Amino acid sequence: MNNGTLNKVMLIGHLGDDVKIHYFKADTCIGRFPLATNETYINKETGEKINSTEWHNIVVRNKAAEICEKYLSKGDKIYVEGRIKSRQWQAEDGSTKYTTEIQAIDFTFLTTKKENDHQKQNHVNEPKNTNFEIPKNAHPENDLPF
Repeated sequence: MNNGTLNKVMLIGHLGDDVKIHYFKADTCIGRFPLATNETYINKETGEKINSTEWHNIVVRNKAAEICEKYLSKGDKIYVEGRIKSRQWQAEDGSTKYTTEIQAIDFTFLTTKKENDHQKQNHVNEPKNTNFEIPKNAHPENDLPF
């Protein structure tokens, strides 16, 4: 906490795409993937069942990004803890663009296709859950190279 405030997000969802990783100088990298969370409710007026999907832009860094790229695929289910980070930039056409991301601090793989495929091929019983905590000093403020 900082000055009595808290910026914490906890999500359980499915990857909307494979992890995309980008390497920079000095052996650093950033991985990104979309995460879908779903909500189902009943419309009180019509009795209709409504399904709603919210998309979250997840960002993981360095070793965590490499682990996610290695083990996660589109459709896998993951638990993510992190913080909300908004940023803006100038597009080539001069317009200002905005994005909101979840910077992952901790995550747990709940289901992974790559792990299941690996087990089937090698007949190895690996643990289904993979926990990984990102070191607290691994993502200082303003360390994005753009």
